Amino acid sequence: MLSERRLEVLRAIVQDYVGTEEPVGSKALTERHKLGVSPATVRNDMAVLEDEGFIAQPHTSAGRIPTDKGYRLFVDRLAGVKPLSSPERRAIQNFLDSAVDLDDVVGRTVRLLAQLTRQVAVVQYPSLTRSTVRHVELLGLSPARLMLVLITDTGRVEQRMIDCPAPFGETALADLRARLNSRVVGRRFSDVPQLVQDLPDSFEQEDRGVVTTVLATLLETLVEETEERLVIGGTANLTRFGHDFPLTIRPVLEALEEQVVLLKLLGEAEHPGMTVRIGHENAHEGLNSTSVVAVGYGSGDEAVAKLGVVGPTRMDYPGTMGAVRAVARYVGQILAES
Repeated sequence: MLSERRLEVLRAIVQDYVGTEEPVGSKALTERHKLGVSPATVRNDMAVLEDEGFIAQPHTSAGRIPTDKGYRLFVDRLAGVKPLSSPERRAIQNFLDSAVDLDDVVGRTVRLLAQLTRQVAVVQYPSLTRSTVRHVELLGLSPARLMLVLITDTGRVEQRMIDCPAPFGETALADLRARLNSRVVGRRFSDVPQLVQDLPDSFEQEDRGVVTTVLATLLETLVEETEERLVIGGTANLTRFGHDFPLTIRPVLEALEEQVVLLKLLGEAEHPGMTVRIGHENAHEGLNSTSVVAVGYGSGDEAVAKLGVVGPTRMDYPGTMGAVRAVARYVGQILAES
């Protein structure tokens, strides 16, 4: 266990390195921070921190920089979440409140996160598998052709055309619409198949073929949309950090193009709390020089998806964590009110 003083020295090194991009020496630390000890003591503390693997010397005659292990301790023990200012919070709310639908919400969220953090922003669409049904609409387009519109509690809208095996009148269509909604509204998508399996039996024999076709289309929609969708923005921000990537930025860019990699980076939405993965904690080799800050968002207490940012390990962790958490909270509020 490190002493409180050595933790303070580590905190000062991280803050200075993130702010200046230059390795930090003992003299600079004592001049910039009120550590209450002599430069000689700070040098001794830095030697201990280096022996323990929390800081490293990039080259001889240089100061020290934090390692992945040092950043990890900084995040776990030393970094509070930096709250956003009132103007920043109002700007977020006004920008997101102007969204017209779910696609607009996700698009605005990506741009906002990238601008606030100056990192790469990643936003996952709300998953149907974790959503509930808000409404099922059935519209008659012709005597034997219908449109099914599925609306989720997160504002997601799915449309399907249905060719019926027989003509279906407006009265029968209204009856099916009412009975279907009475069973599935407010229920989880995973529960829908069981809730509607005996619905055709409650209709007249001549209507059962159409009812069965409509239900088959509804259930196919749930299966088709299990694939997760992501939006990414702000990739150009990485070009500002070229010297933070030891060899080349290409492996990072290639990794960011792979949706499976990004989904793994964000983590499971069932774990909605803030996660910070630093450097080699990211399993994908191309992202070993990056850090990921992610959190769940959703309507109510349950997360339906994740959002976050990817940037170099030399990151303003308190500020980034504060921005990611604030944006997730506002997106959740919009989904709850939509």
